Amino acid sequence: MTYRNFLDLSDAGPDGIAAMLADALDRKAARAGWPKGRADSDAPLAGHVLGMVFEKNSTRTRVSYDMAMRQLGGASIVLDAGTTQLGRGESIADTARVLSGYCDAIMIRTDDHAKLEQMAHYASVPVINGLTDASHPSQIMADLLTIIESGKPLPGLQVAWVGDGNNVLASIMEAAALMQFDVVAACPQGFMPSDIDVARGQGRATVVARASEAVAGADVVITDSWISMGQEHAETKLAALAPYQVSEALMAEAKPDAVFLHCLPAHRGEEVTDAVIDGPQSLIWAEAANRLHAQKSILRWCFGQIG
Repeated sequence: MTYRNFLDLSDAGPDGIAAMLADALDRKAARAGWPKGRADSDAPLAGHVLGMVFEKNSTRTRVSYDMAMRQLGGASIVLDAGTTQLGRGESIADTARVLSGYCDAIMIRTDDHAKLEQMAHYASVPVINGLTDASHPSQIMADLLTIIESGKPLPGLQVAWVGDGNNVLASIMEAAALMQFDVVAACPQGFMPSDIDVARGQGRATVVARASEAVAGADVVITDSWISMGQEHAETKLAALAPYQVSEALMAEAKPDAVFLHCLPAHRGEEVTDAVIDGPQSLIWAEAANRLHAQKSILRWCFGQIG
């Protein structure tokens, strides 16, 4: 079987991303009004099983990939590190070999990006990045789908990121280069993206100090939780990021028709106010729902069915 790994957006490239987004739009429209558990009419992954490995907790990634396989006619198996041999020291390499004998694809959500790469090296089936400390391409595919649905074409788009220079920002910067839009990120000293992550933007990613500078004239404003699972020194980080809260006043600096995105979970009153996250410019619920539709197309791309 010919297969492809989806470790980062660059694995698919601009043409692959465009093909996945088009497929996601078509498949989503085709099942409008259907029960969530009903398989797509063509059931393109009938008989296929996705093994989902979780070394980090999850709500959206777990449910959306499970439902993606169900709607594509397949099935999924969940493996938590704490209840499998991974939690007792079995190596990623051995786990990859074993799961390749049971499953048709593997999705892993972990901390160290090197674990993802090792999984892909030793697996003989497609491997998908469900999140690492370095990147989150599954989320960004849903973000791009949501932006397109809002009527905003990607080429020439002005995207503002406000807050922590984290893994989600790294993937947005990578997407900017691939899909020809610009990102201005406002991050405080000590919490800026790495030079390597900025370089992913290939000249389309800029980092500034002030939130208002990033948001000025933006089509899309994005933030994320400031404190991730397992992070230490939370009080110091919260103090540094306090001036980067997305408020109604900050959103007013963007274009009048700008939209707000957040990959969730949100800490209301920290990185974003209730007035913004529940306001008319917020697309967070559509964004969350689009994890399902985007990831169906990621799965199909991995199996060579599109792109």
